[in-house]
Amino acid sequence: MKYLYLLILPLLAIYALVLIYIYINQRNLLYHPEENNYLDDNIEFNYEEIQIQTEKDIKLKSWLIKKDFKKYKTLIFFHGNAGNLFNRVHKLNKLNELDINILIISWRGFSGNSGKPTEKNLYFDAKMSVKWLKNLGVRDDQIILYGESLGTGVAVELGKDNYFNSIILESPFTSISKAAKIYYPYLPINLLLKDRYDSIDKINNIKKPVLIMHGMKDDIIPFEMGVELFKKANQPKYSYFTKDDDHMMNFNEKLIDTLRVFIDKN
Repeated sequence: MKYLYLLILPLLAIYALVLIYIYINQRNLLYHPEENNYLDDNIEFNYEEIQIQTEKDIKLKSWLIKKDFKKYKTLIFFHGNAGNLFNRVHKLNKLNELDINILIISWRGFSGNSGKPTEKNLYFDAKMSVKWLKNLGVRDDQIILYGESLGTGVAVELGKDNYFNSIILESPFTSISKAAKIYYPYLPINLLLKDRYDSIDKINNIKKPVLIMHGMKDDIIPFEMGVELFKKANQPKYSYFTKDDDHMMNFNEKLIDTLRVFIDKN
């Protein structure tokens, strides 16, 4: 028995150190502003680079693709947990084919912005971007919330108040805790986690039209999470589920047509 204790105690100590490391560094594991896993395309749209003030010492570098606020709806693009604005050029080139205005913001801590990303801070950044648009005369019911990956958690949080026109979720997750358990099944995730983004507990509060897009070959966020969110969402709801897309979906003609129909209908 003594030898068993001598064996177990070091293992418990190592496990405890792992828990402490994960707890302290979890936001570095969740947010990757310097990572670049996206296509680098040439910019094919006209845009204005703007700074959206959130807190006293924090401004968000953002791009505004404006066509006509009165004539067209405005899509706010909330990007995922990695990369910068330039990493979304490919998607923006395609989205610009639609009759919409586009505002894409970069989170604090991303694209050279000061501040640190947290769940609470990203929610605040998103709300301030909406406020910025409204100060230009854009009405809530003319705003489309678009979330990409981690940004879907932000879009769902804002969307549950039902002020907006509609919501589009690309490669969404049910919650960070459920996603984290896939990567760290041996850890007590629910006890350690600071940022949860519990979309699965919020999506049934959304009464506005929802479009959920997800690829079956997604190896980062399981496709089943998108399906689970879709099942729990209220009508009117729409899906674009594909067999061949991975986490970063292919912005082909079929996807753009799906977006066009959804936007025009709602």
